[in-house]
Amino acid sequence: MVPARVAALCAVCALRVVLATVYFREEFLDGERWRNRWVQSTNDSKFGHFTVSSGKFYGHKEKDKGLQTTQNGRFYAISARFKPFSNKGKTLVVQYTVKHEQKMDCGGGYVKVFPADLDQRNLNGKSPYYIMFGPDICGFDIKKVHVILHFKNQYHPNKKHIRCKVDGFTHLYTLILRPDLTYEVKIDGQAIESGSIEYDWHLTSLKNAEKAEAKGRDPAEVPSAQDWEKHFLDASAPSDWNSELDGDWQAAMLQKLPYQDSLRAEGIDRDVWLHHKMQSASSLLQHDLSEFENIGAIGLELWQVRSGTIFDNFLITDDEEYAENFGKATWGETKDPEREMDAIQAKEEMKKAREEDEQEMLMNRFLGQDGRFSNFFGRDGL
Repeated sequence: MVPARVAALCAVCALRVVLATVYFREEFLDGERWRNRWVQSTNDSKFGHFTVSSGKFYGHKEKDKGLQTTQNGRFYAISARFKPFSNKGKTLVVQYTVKHEQKMDCGGGYVKVFPADLDQRNLNGKSPYYIMFGPDICGFDIKKVHVILHFKNQYHPNKKHIRCKVDGFTHLYTLILRPDLTYEVKIDGQAIESGSIEYDWHLTSLKNAEKAEAKGRDPAEVPSAQDWEKHFLDASAPSDWNSELDGDWQAAMLQKLPYQDSLRAEGIDRDVWLHHKMQSASSLLQHDLSEFENIGAIGLELWQVRSGTIFDNFLITDDEEYAENFGKATWGETKDPEREMDAIQAKEEMKKAREEDEQEMLMNRFLGQDGRFSNFFGRDGL
């Protein structure tokens, strides 16, 4: 019975893999071949360099290897390209792991999702992007998760304060954008923030632009009530209409003139109209806040005071369950062994420090009690 259940579960998982679309996935499991997929920007000769490493402590030496920053006080810029796609009408999941084993004091740990036309060799802080997501730490004030979306030629940050992890262990960050304009942010598989993109983003500038556009519209383009009357037949029956001979009067119907700003003709029963769905000119929904037409690259473009951060397990997909399972199979398998190795190293370091202190105390005692050493050093001082 148990084997049958296992087989059924495996079949369900296999079906999920088939249904999911994986646009990008990177685990750095093939040695130095990662250099064929990732391009380091040459826009600035002072950009910091990346290497692939599992760090000073890890859960699995090979599985925990990722892109690691190597130089203090540097900007970094690196990216990987994939087949372009549009997430229109689909869920978009961006997920990765980040580990600040240097105990980050000031620097970024976020990723950026770029359009397919990104110039990878010239990637820099001014390169246009669609999404910026992940932790940013600097001092005591800034310990947040950025979720910045691009639309209407502007960058719009989430207005909620989402606190990030600040310890030196690996953490799993997940962003989910859904077609119904809901979103969810997860850390280590747990939802820490969710809601509506329309209400949780700073959209003041966009709303102001809409109002200005509406105010600047040519009055001649906006139909008046008289215009409506000219484009519709009279709904009343003619004076010579005989209901007994001619039957019941059926009011004529014409296609209504497209209208804006909720303008309706007065005095005409709505049943006469040919109804069709129209979008509100003042609704933000028409801007497709979570849809991006030409996604084609992911990268790191950030600044770090102290280097050592490791980025790994990158995933872009349209399936939330697939992303969850991928997180469990990667970060979920190594997170506990990583903490165990760190604890062992901490004990060893404490033991070593205690032994060094004891040796120093013995040496000071020996030098203080032996007059010959004291006299020798005294004469040498003269």
